[in-house]
Amino acid sequence: MATAGHNLSNYDKSNLPNGARFRVGIVVSKWNESITSGLLDGALEVLHAAGVPEDQCVVQSVPGAFELPMACQWMLESSPEVDAVIAIGAVVRGETAHFDFVCQAASMGILRAGMDSGKPTIFCVLTDDNMDQSIARSGGALGNKGIEAAVACLEMLALKHRIFPS
Repeated sequence: MATAGHNLSNYDKSNLPNGARFRVGIVVSKWNESITSGLLDGALEVLHAAGVPEDQCVVQSVPGAFELPMACQWMLESSPEVDAVIAIGAVVRGETAHFDFVCQAASMGILRAGMDSGKPTIFCVLTDDNMDQSIARSGGALGNKGIEAAVACLEMLALKHRIFPS
């Protein structure tokens, strides 16, 4: 595994883009909630550290990862609108092809929601072979992918505002 023993979630708070003007949506799967709650906590930690006001972080839950794309689309179309969405989920490989179908639908749907809206839509869906890998990536030995997703979200919002100044 390429990330074995490496915590990729370390970030310098002083290098985060200022998020005070942003409204960020987070759609989080209830399936594997012991994992997704850690990812959500990590994402919120970063957003608040960057100055995104608590009331400007809109969190909605969905049953599972398959439902993430639709909820992302709805959130991106909502009023008041969000500037970006982070999609949080965890799919753990089982004994059937279900894993492949859910992962493909989630990834392609989340990508489409972002492309159709022209707004950053960040993929924070763990697609692990076992629960130990998910634990390691949701606040364990390999960091927290929720943190990394929120950093990516802020960087994409900053880039969009550099390209399209308002």
